[in-house]
Amino acid sequence: MIGYNHPIWACGIIYVIGQRDFFLDRSFKPFMTKADVCAGFGIGQSTASAKAKVISQALRINPLNPEWSLPSLLKRNPLVWMAEVNGMLVDLREMPREVQEIAFEQGMIPYIPADRDPS
Repeated sequence: MIGYNHPIWACGIIYVIGQRDFFLDRSFKPFMTKADVCAGFGIGQSTASAKAKVISQALRINPLNPEWSLPSLLKRNPLVWMAEVNGMLVDLREMPREVQEIAFEQGMIPYIPADRDPS
């Protein structure tokens, strides 16, 4: 990251966070357009997008990576709940509680769904 231009990098960071945390998605609140984010920094969208790509690649941030998920979005992130069981890809939310408890104890899932989700 040679040639630090702070507003450009700051905008790139916010751009990445916005993509990652869905505040650039109209269906989520709060919401901002990419144009509004960039205008706030006085940066063009293509420049912000390019810096966001560099940041995302450097930090290995991708949209569904559970390590970068907001806790409030974990339930909706399919990658949090997928695991291979006996050679089959399964959604651990659909598995028996005993399997979920093992997955939770091994750190594979953030919580046991029945303990958090209202039935």
